[in-house]
Amino acid sequence: MNKTELVNFVASEANLSQADAQRAVNALLQTIEETLGKKGTVNLVGFGSFSVQNRSARSGRHPRTGETITIPATNVPIFKPGKALKEAVQKRKR
Repeated sequence: MNKTELVNFVASEANLSQADAQRAVNALLQTIEETLGKKGTVNLVGFGSFSVQNRSARSGRHPRTGETITIPATNVPIFKPGKALKEAVQKRKR
């Protein structure tokens, strides 16, 4: 499912216009993005948690030259699924 399909689904399920559903989806995504940008956490009970994790600096190899390089430390977004989401996926799997 892509973003357009998600907006269409939200519009039909919540009985909203396409424009209202688009604003709702964009607001949700923007809120998650801004919260993670401040190194915060977004907890959606039953669905999961979005958070930021620090990835330490490490050494690697340049693929073309084989030279050892240092890959700098960075912050990466992490999603940890909640119990209800895990159970819903397991039910669909069978």
